[in-house]
Amino acid sequence: MVVFGTRPEAIKVAPLIKELQKHPNLFEVTVCVTGQHKEMLDQVLTLFEIIPDYNLNIMQQGQDLYDITTKILLGMRDVFQQVKPDVVLVHGDTTTSVAAALSAFYQQIPVGHIEAGLRTHNIYSPWPEEMNRQITGRLTTYHFAPTALSKQNLMSEGVDEAHIVVTGNTVIDALYMVINKIQTNSSVKTDLTNILKTTGYDIDRLSCKNNRRLVLITGHRRENFGEGFENICKAIKHLSSKYPNVDFVYPMHLNPNVRKPIQAIFENTQQQNVFFIEPLEYFSFVFLMEKSYLILTDSGGIQEEAPGLGKPVLVMRDTTERPEALEAGTVKLVGTDYNKIISEVSLLLDDAGKYKIMSHATNPYGDGKASRRIIAQLRQWIL
Repeated sequence: MVVFGTRPEAIKVAPLIKELQKHPNLFEVTVCVTGQHKEMLDQVLTLFEIIPDYNLNIMQQGQDLYDITTKILLGMRDVFQQVKPDVVLVHGDTTTSVAAALSAFYQQIPVGHIEAGLRTHNIYSPWPEEMNRQITGRLTTYHFAPTALSKQNLMSEGVDEAHIVVTGNTVIDALYMVINKIQTNSSVKTDLTNILKTTGYDIDRLSCKNNRRLVLITGHRRENFGEGFENICKAIKHLSSKYPNVDFVYPMHLNPNVRKPIQAIFENTQQQNVFFIEPLEYFSFVFLMEKSYLILTDSGGIQEEAPGLGKPVLVMRDTTERPEALEAGTVKLVGTDYNKIISEVSLLLDDAGKYKIMSHATNPYGDGKASRRIIAQLRQWIL
């Protein structure tokens, strides 16, 4: 059984589910979604043509971590009364991951953790993700670590090396699947260009003729709610005035805590190069990411994906559980410091040499074959 509930999880487990389904003689695959995200999750399910067998549909306005956790625990109890799988696969560091793993533990069902072993070693950064993945790791039998460093983190915590395998990250599998479709099908490119136009951004603005560049921005972390997002928005406002020939495109997360500072800080402004658009489904977002010059984000997954496209990433967090990217030089931490965001974005826009160093660094997160490695190891462990 594969259990997930958010858009990023769905993107990362989709290639694994599709690969598992290629082996019906070996695996009976049950897909359970919690609905921790709703509209954004449904977009990915449709894109990858995945139909869940179970949907807890827990999403409600105004719910907090207590609500999410208890609903998933109770919902998974009901699912496990109907089916008892040989192994439950969860992904990453969401509340869905830890609650589903705990529920499986209560039923004495082994847990396999995809993207295991990421650590900042600060339980409040990112919050609640760092504690989610640490708890999930304690409940896990089979650890699928994306990198050698992740494996070492697990071994340092006492996990038996025999229960860990380094696979690379499945997000690169998903990325390459989508990029291949975009690059080999001109009608897909046309469709995606038209989809973006409906959001209010015309990708054709980036033609070589007018030498425009695109800074892509995303933000959603709870730890940045409040002053953090206010600083981010103020920095974007300053940068957009400083660089009128650069487009700043920000697909807004649905959370009101993300949207409120955008509305407050950009109300009554007339800047022609800032575009706040609605969230994009995965194909459109990858298309926009591929067209971007650099990316400003607090996302974990983008730190893994963007280097595969040669895009420098400035991370609006104080810590990252992906230090491999820092060491490789593909990402740089800027936090939510107003001055640091401005100075680091400016450096990459103004200094071609600095930009080249970051954009040409090697992606440490894999080669697009993680799902196959996970399945090969599952066969050894459980068949």
